[in-house]
Amino acid sequence: MQNHAEHEALPPKTCSIERLVTMPADVEKVLAGQKTATRRNGRYADVGEVMTLKGRDFVVEQVYSQTLGDLTEEQAMQEGYASLEEYKQSILSIHPGMRWVPTMRVWVHEFNPVRK
Repeated sequence: MQNHAEHEALPPKTCSIERLVTMPADVEKVLAGQKTATRRNGRYADVGEVMTLKGRDFVVEQVYSQTLGDLTEEQAMQEGYASLEEYKQSILSIHPGMRWVPTMRVWVHEFNPVRK
């Protein structure tokens, strides 16, 4: 896990946490513990915010900006994919016409199940 300054000022959210993970396959990956991060073109959550999927709660533990070119194999696995190439092909298939631009910045949201 990367160490990011928690006091780092983040820009305002561009969307709500309810929109963070919406695709049924991704929801199932989160529920199965196979997906612990998601990347978006905007900021959808604050650290400490809780996302509820099918009655289960997940707390956002890190939010930071990253370029697509900095994405690692390990981070693609956090996204629920077997490899960076599989993640890349999935993203491009979801967003027709999108090109994989290594300098494109995205917002990383890392989350874990709420411990009760």
